[in-house]
Amino acid sequence: MPNDLAPLGCGQAPVLKQRGQHEVFCGLTSIIWLHRKMQDAFFLVVGSRTCAHLLQSAAGVMIFAEPRFATAILEETDLAGMADAHVELERNVSELLSRRPDVKRLFLVGSCPSEVIKIDLATMAKKLSEKYAPHVNVINFSGSGIETTFTQGEDACLEAVIRDLETSDKTQLAVLGALPDVVQDQMLRLLTQMGIADVMVLPQVTSDTHSVVGPNTHFICAQPFLGASYDEMVRRGAQPISAPFPFGAQGTTAWLAAIADRFDVPQSTFDAVIAAPKARAEQAIAKVAETLSGRSIFFFPDSQLEIPLARFLANECGMVLTEVGSPYIHRALVGHDLDALADHVVISEGQDVDKQLDRVFDCKPDLTVCGLGLANPLEAEGLSTKWAIELVFSPIHFYEQAADLASLFARPLMRSDLLRVGDVA
Repeated sequence: MPNDLAPLGCGQAPVLKQRGQHEVFCGLTSIIWLHRKMQDAFFLVVGSRTCAHLLQSAAGVMIFAEPRFATAILEETDLAGMADAHVELERNVSELLSRRPDVKRLFLVGSCPSEVIKIDLATMAKKLSEKYAPHVNVINFSGSGIETTFTQGEDACLEAVIRDLETSDKTQLAVLGALPDVVQDQMLRLLTQMGIADVMVLPQVTSDTHSVVGPNTHFICAQPFLGASYDEMVRRGAQPISAPFPFGAQGTTAWLAAIADRFDVPQSTFDAVIAAPKARAEQAIAKVAETLSGRSIFFFPDSQLEIPLARFLANECGMVLTEVGSPYIHRALVGHDLDALADHVVISEGQDVDKQLDRVFDCKPDLTVCGLGLANPLEAEGLSTKWAIELVFSPIHFYEQAADLASLFARPLMRSDLLRVGDVA
């Protein structure tokens, strides 16, 4: 299959390792998009009032529907060991399931407080799963914000789901990563047109979807932050498909081409399927790239989307990369995107906020992608910023969203250009 991504050599370039003070959301944030995707699941966080406030703030006020997440709040007696937290949790679960008979999957989500005081949620999940079988499956994963970034919550959730799957020799394609419904539908339509109909998408929308994994499962990640899920699929015997991530026309084409190669899709069929959407995407990107071309960009480490997004912005939109920081670099996942970057680009892994602030002020990029905590201070210093978390919540994958993805970076630049014109006037 054709590959528009000519390797330029950044995959072998040295990586600047950063270990110091860092600022990220915790993994509990991922529950906000996971509970919308998994329609019969409930996420019960075992944590503090701070955890509850974080979830409520991230989700906003939901007036018309009761959300499928909650926090079992650890009180002072729990933290001091004066109450049996396991007994209290079992009582909370019983009350929850009696009130919500629609729940078929219950996730017990660990937090910083529950992990610090060593609540054994794994054993608790196994016990509760046996108690409520076959109506409810109880699964445990960690959403703790200790030394992790917020997208790792989804990774931990999917890893737990994969561990729970039955083993089968069934030949199938598995796509890992939560996508907006409209984007997932577009992806499945393209795969069906290519002749690939047996596709398992994780996370499953409902638990009655019979999902299995085994040596004839060929899998590919749609999100670049699923390192633990990738490793668990390999451990289960599944065969990985390696490709750039489907951001932009080139990335989407290369991602689909890797799948087509694995499943022996004829070249003529592949070309016919992608021709029209690829042409639309290239035309739409070119229009937005007029604003982006030649403008410099700096990525603070935040979501683990940084490397594939940098590839898209440099190779398809003409932006100049100064530094591309990522909390973690899983080379089996982002190796192709790294190879597609110029070897002079600074790649950093981990975070030391003070040192990275020094570097961003030294290079004064046209646009800085960073977390919410850094955006306002950087704007006050005259730098235009883009919130990294918005890129996780927005539809940005595949052909039809390619121009929207480019526009997310173009809008803050257009705003800053207008403000400068206003100041001159």
